[in-house]
Amino acid sequence: MDIRLSSGKGRWILFTTVLGSGMALLDSTVVNVALPHIGADLGADLGALQWTVNAYMLTLAGLILLGGALGDRYGRRRVFVIGVVWFAVASLLCGLAPNAGVLIAARAFQGVGGALLTPGSLALIQASFHEDDRARAVGLWSGFGGVGAAIGPFVGGWLVDGPGWRWVFLLNVPLAALCVPVALRHVPESRDESAHGRFDVLGAFLGAAALALVTYALIGAAWWAGAVGVVVGVAFVLVERRRGDAAMTPPSIFRSRLFTSVNLVTLCVYAAFGGFFFLAVLQLQVVSGYSALAAGTALLPTTVLMLLFSAKSGELGERIGPRIPLTVGPLLCAAGMLLMLRVGEDASYVQDVLPALVVLGLGMTVLVAPLTATVLSSVDVARAGLASGINNAAARAAGLLAVAALPLLAGMGPEAYLSAAEFGETFRRAMPMCAGLLVAGAVLAWTTMRTPAERADCHPECRVHCGVTSPPLDPGKRERPTDPGERERPGPTP
Repeated sequence: MDIRLSSGKGRWILFTTVLGSGMALLDSTVVNVALPHIGADLGADLGALQWTVNAYMLTLAGLILLGGALGDRYGRRRVFVIGVVWFAVASLLCGLAPNAGVLIAARAFQGVGGALLTPGSLALIQASFHEDDRARAVGLWSGFGGVGAAIGPFVGGWLVDGPGWRWVFLLNVPLAALCVPVALRHVPESRDESAHGRFDVLGAFLGAAALALVTYALIGAAWWAGAVGVVVGVAFVLVERRRGDAAMTPPSIFRSRLFTSVNLVTLCVYAAFGGFFFLAVLQLQVVSGYSALAAGTALLPTTVLMLLFSAKSGELGERIGPRIPLTVGPLLCAAGMLLMLRVGEDASYVQDVLPALVVLGLGMTVLVAPLTATVLSSVDVARAGLASGINNAAARAAGLLAVAALPLLAGMGPEAYLSAAEFGETFRRAMPMCAGLLVAGAVLAWTTMRTPAERADCHPECRVHCGVTSPPLDPGKRERPTDPGERERPGPTP
């Protein structure tokens, strides 16, 4: 379509997509701030708090590629609106949850909505705007997303300390009530007319089931679940190999050594980030005595630094190649996490917390944009969107596994977050583990990435997005999975 960004319709489209994706983005960043209050109010142990985070990440990571494919086939606006309504209903259930079990189930339900609306918001921009305005529209979408990521923990802390943690979820209901009628009235429908073939529903189910079983094993120490999860994971690989290029995650894309390497680096660094942001907010509140608002505000330097400098970092990475940024960035992040060892009881924000978060933010700024550019340049242009989606899902999966595994490896008991002394001791054991993952990512980058990254045929403004929970999705083109033997054609990415 040829809608101009300067037109009234164009502004409505941008407003709708930013509002919809902002709901999912905020819930990815603000819930951690509310965890101590959720635990105290619902009488939940540490395992329940882990599942409060991971249930959402599990369904979102497992279904985000399928969500984009559904939009391409059945209409991007339709699937986006369904995702927003789904997300709002799940948020209402979260806000009204009488116990931890209902909250966890509602969070998993919420992740399904996120998987429908998140890729659709960017695909609508790609499909709706005039070619000359798409890059600017994506840039504005990314910029507003970065602002949302920066203020999310602050808003979450304010809600938790004010009307209560339930409003972290209930806030989504009026936002959705505003988003849906605007989308139906002002956003045109679009779909990929070349999309055909069967959806890889079995692959999506097996992938999500394997993650769920392994996560359950790590949180509940149920080793039988881990064994079954490994078996299901092997089945997932076999199914994807059998479907070939019709698979949700086609094995042929991993023939690129650079793509495989950068995804291994992604697994390492986003596992560290997921574990860090889960534990750091608890450390600030449980051990250092910060309020929810103060703990959320304390995290602002990381996202602000990324918002201000990630585009410049991406340009530098394109000039010098991925090897140095993807080596130096994780090492800086590791140093920032080790500096968090100074944060204990009565920690000074300026002297103890701020230096650690500034170093961490600088490392993330150096790392995230070149990582995204490397993913896009490691495959053919037609597969850039698919590669971005796989990388995004891998980062989310790494984060949820880290949230499950780190407390176990650090020796945190079920009631650890209720004791400042016990939690502080285990936090000091967990931070070197996070730093070790980052060092492993740096070593992988240094030893496997030799080729300078070529400029990817994508909107460079997507690099502005703050990839705290995952790298940004790219609004380029990708090959549409089809049945075996059918010709693949490029189509809009989620």
